[in-house]
Amino acid sequence: MPYFVVTYRYTPDTALRDRVRPTHREWLSGLGDTLVLSGPTDAEGAFLVFEAEDAAAVERTVAQDPFTTEGVIAESTVVGWTPVKGRLVGQL
Repeated sequence: MPYFVVTYRYTPDTALRDRVRPTHREWLSGLGDTLVLSGPTDAEGAFLVFEAEDAAAVERTVAQDPFTTEGVIAESTVVGWTPVKGRLVGQL
């Protein structure tokens, strides 16, 4: 199955982000094998990797993220990704 990278850019409302974060992380935990990895960046956003049928499936998934539904995300992108080199390639 193909991989997709999602980038989030947060709104400046850190109080909202802090309030919604526990629900967001619980939601992430429930994604099972679809979510390969995720985490915040040092640029007021996050990076997530999904394994899914297509970009539309990933877009439908992130549309349900509490960070999305509660207005924490100012902008998100979904792009296909083909891992080629690196120490984790054999594990993907």
